[in-house]
Amino acid sequence: MALMEEITLRKLEMLLAYMESSNLRRAAEQLDVSTVSVHRALHSLEDALDCALFRHEGRDLLPTEAARVLADAARSALKLIGDGVQAARAAGGWSGARIRIGSLFSLGVETVPRLVADMRQLRPDLQAELVMGSNAELLVQLRAGTTDAALMAIPPAEPDIESLALFEDPMYFAAPIGSRYARLGAVDLQACANERFITLRKGFVTRDGFDAAFRNAGFVPKLAMEVGDIFTLINLVGGGLGCTLLPGRVRDVLGGKVELIPLQSRYQVRQRIGLNYLRARQRDPNLVALASACRPVPSLAA
Repeated sequence: MALMEEITLRKLEMLLAYMESSNLRRAAEQLDVSTVSVHRALHSLEDALDCALFRHEGRDLLPTEAARVLADAARSALKLIGDGVQAARAAGGWSGARIRIGSLFSLGVETVPRLVADMRQLRPDLQAELVMGSNAELLVQLRAGTTDAALMAIPPAEPDIESLALFEDPMYFAAPIGSRYARLGAVDLQACANERFITLRKGFVTRDGFDAAFRNAGFVPKLAMEVGDIFTLINLVGGGLGCTLLPGRVRDVLGGKVELIPLQSRYQVRQRIGLNYLRARQRDPNLVALASACRPVPSLAA
């Protein structure tokens, strides 16, 4: 026990610094200590091991084979401790230099680039990895730890999820340019019972809004197709294969083929979009930086 009390991690760091620099002054500068501290640490290790680690040649300290063996063991021990510290921090809700951000496809055009750029102003060394998916998929990934945060619709009443609201986004009736709906001030969904519709598959927040609006209308719409991403949905509507309901945030990517028409007030549905992460990880510095970058944006109702 007494031997291990004498051989500390700090002394091993000083040993490695000297072995790599072969100079007391440079080793001291590397560790921000005095040369006297390094010299004492080396002699303390020799006393603890009861063997010579260095031999004197003039004013130089030359390492012996014992010093090289101890340095190899110290290098392995310090790496093992470092890896263990990182693993413990990760288990306790702290991340490294990379953050995995889940996002809805529709947020990848404007919201995600802005937030990542603002986050890098706060943490220039932080690397972001983007994972796209539906609201349901992102929630599963968040809980599984395969994403650190998710930009998606705020889930209702999830006690383990911390949410920071960004904006509310209304749903619109989406139809090909020049359709009979274009001249309407607002669309009455009850008058669309014979219309063909295309929508996203279950699990997407836009599909949830689509279903909620038609529940308000009192009927189940005729579905011509279900798709797996919002950009394919926009292209199919623009190609005249059907109508749908879309959030206002996609207005800038409609490509002049699709137009958004307001719904009558009784059918209106709004999405609450925000940053979401596990409450247990709310002190994670990476998530703190991302949350700081998340300033609310104006409503997309206009």
